[in-house]
This record gives sequence, structure tokens and C-alpha cells, in this order.
Amino acid sequence: MTFKSLGLSNALLKAINKKGYLEPSAIQEKAIPLILEGKDVLASAQTGTGKTAGFTLPMLQILTTQSKWKRRPIRALVLTPTRELAAQVYNNVREYGEFVDIRSTVIFGGVNAKPQIKTLRNGVDILVATPGRLLDLHNQKALSLARIEILVLDEADRMLDMGFLRDIKKILALIPKKRQNLLFSATFSQEIKKLAGSFLYHPVMVEATPENTTAEKVSQKVYRVDKSKKTALINHLISDGNWEQVLVFTRTKHGANKLCKKMIGHGITAMAIHGNKSQTARTKALAGFKKGEVRVLVATDIAARGLDIPLLPHVINFELPNVPEDYVHRIGRTGRAGASGEAISLVSQEEKEYLRDIEKLLDQKIPSEIVEGFEPDATNTPEKKNPNRSRHQNFKRKGGNRNYKRRSSKRN
Repeated sequence: MTFKSLGLSNALLKAINKKGYLEPSAIQEKAIPLILEGKDVLASAQTGTGKTAGFTLPMLQILTTQSKWKRRPIRALVLTPTRELAAQVYNNVREYGEFVDIRSTVIFGGVNAKPQIKTLRNGVDILVATPGRLLDLHNQKALSLARIEILVLDEADRMLDMGFLRDIKKILALIPKKRQNLLFSATFSQEIKKLAGSFLYHPVMVEATPENTTAEKVSQKVYRVDKSKKTALINHLISDGNWEQVLVFTRTKHGANKLCKKMIGHGITAMAIHGNKSQTARTKALAGFKKGEVRVLVATDIAARGLDIPLLPHVINFELPNVPEDYVHRIGRTGRAGASGEAISLVSQEEKEYLRDIEKLLDQKIPSEIVEGFEPDATNTPEKKNPNRSRHQNFKRKGGNRNYKRRSSKRN
């Protein structure tokens, strides 16, 4: 299978060739022809599978071949949950659209809105946006959504996790009813299926990977360790292994800052990325990490969503997430685009139930080891009931997965 056989134009093929891609990924092979046919698509694809190009390429072709407007109203809208993902999608649109006559821009919060408004007034065909800033600028009459022909919801599952459902419904009410809809999600939860059913018209379902599975080339491992020894162990693993690029996950912003400080004290260059950081600080941290100037990036789940880090070799769960699906998203940062990667979880006695839930979701046992010198205290037994365990995890759904409500996270 080649990109040309998918029906893409010479201008797009030229851009694809310039980026060095030779053949389409599974999600691109399945989704692109359907989108070019004008069908609504409900697609499940993990990060690193090429899903962004899967909707960007056909969207560019459709907008290029259809009749244009002199004043360039917004004809395609891509909604993303985070600033980082919005920036990543916009970069893809620009790169693939290099040889076609299409204008695009990106808008998100945390930065001055005036330059964004100026660009919008000059006219754009494709707008990539986070829901909050989009509604803000619409309320200011800085943009119109009356000419939308294509709507894309990217990482829809994370949008729901972050409490954007109400904003999504407001946006749906502002755009024309006659349009093409594309929804991309890492998982097909009941909530996602309900959302899809509310606005997709006879959608074709596409799955690039089985639901709730992890990337095949990611090597997973658990290190049993006491909570008090986790910082010493992570410093040991990174220093002793001479790891140069490591993404570390913590559950809280405070935990990310604290761990960063201790790593720096141990001589490891590290920066934190989370919702309390300014957009400038987040961009600087990510740029330093990609260039190799920053050895470790410590992130919370929401801040890390949408990060585009090619060939990331190591992901470490300093703390396990209390939502099993978040584990899949976390380790999906590595093992991308066919590359191999390693995902390590530091698991204390208090987190055994979280680990059990993750293994149940994956339907597999993750290999467990103990690092010499960091053995867990045999006398340290867990409490009968973990006070940090989410009460929602008591609700079970068919198939063994959880169908609990997720606490809305602070918007990034």
C-alpha cells in the first residue's frame, strides 16, 4: 500500500515525501479513503500511530478540491483538549499543506489573544483550537463558525476526562448541521460512543489497534519498592543506566515539582510540565527535552497528553495512575511509529490495587522485579483499605473494565 494508492493529490504526496514517509500506517490506510469519500468516521487509534496525518491529509485534499470562498471563512475545525496537542496538530497541517493553497492557524489559552484575533481576521481555512479559547473568541465575535464543512474531535476521550463535554455541546450548536464529522479517540468508552451517537451521521468505525491495548513494541516492567525509596531508585535507574531522555509521570503537580527538585539535587537535569506552568515555560521545557539539554521531563497526565516526542526510549511511572486507561496513554508516549521503547512503573505496597486494575484492563501480567539495594520492607503491609483509592473504582462494567465517573481535571 502506498500513499498514492489512497487517492491523495500530487501536492500532498510531495509534502509526505519531503517528511520522509514511505507508506501509510494502519490508521491512515483505513481512515483516509473513507474521509475522502465524505463519510463520518469514528476512529480508535493510540498515540504514535499516525492518526493526525490520518485526518489532516484528507481534510487538506477536500478543502483544496472544493469551491473556495474569497474571504476565507473557517471551513474546517479541529478541536483538541490541550495546548500541546493543538500546536502539534497545527504543525502537521502546515507541513502537509506546504504545497496547497490553504491557510491555517491555531488558538489556545495561556497566551495573548490579540495576535490570534489578527490572524483570524485575515482569513483562515483550517482552525485548530482548544474549546475554551475558541468559545472565548467566538463570544468576542472575533471568529465565525457558520461555514464549517469538516469538524474533527481529536483525543475525544481526554476531552471528556477534562470536563469539556459542555463546551463541545456549545460548539456543536454554533456550527452548520450539514458537515462531515471525524472523531478520534484512544479508547471507545461508553461515554465516547454516546457522544459519537449524538452528532455523527452513520459513522464508519475504524480501529487501528484493539481497544485498550498498549503498543506492541513497548517493553513493560514493574519495580516493587517502598514509597520512601522511589526517588532514590529513579535517580539510580537514570544515572546507572545512563539514560538521556526520560519522561516521568507523577499524579500531582506538587509531586512533579518536588521530584524535579530532588533530581536536580542529584545532578540530573530535569524540568516539570503541568497545568500551573505558563505556556512559555512548558514550551521551553519541551524544547530543551527534545534537544537533549534537559534529561528528564516530569509531567502530569493532562500536561503530557499531545506531546510529540519522536523515538522516546523511556517512560517511568513514578506513581501509578488511579484510572487504568491513563496507564495506556502514559506508556503510549514511547514505542511510537514502529520504534521500541521501555515503560517502567515504580510500585509501592499502597499501589497494588492500582496495578491489579491495570493488569485486568490489559488482560496481561506485567513482569515484576526488585532492584538490589532497594528491596521493599517485608514488614510494610498495606492498609486494609487504601484511602487514596478512588471510590468510583467500586463500580464495575461488563467485560471487567471500569465504568466510573472521572473527576474533572483542571483545564490546561
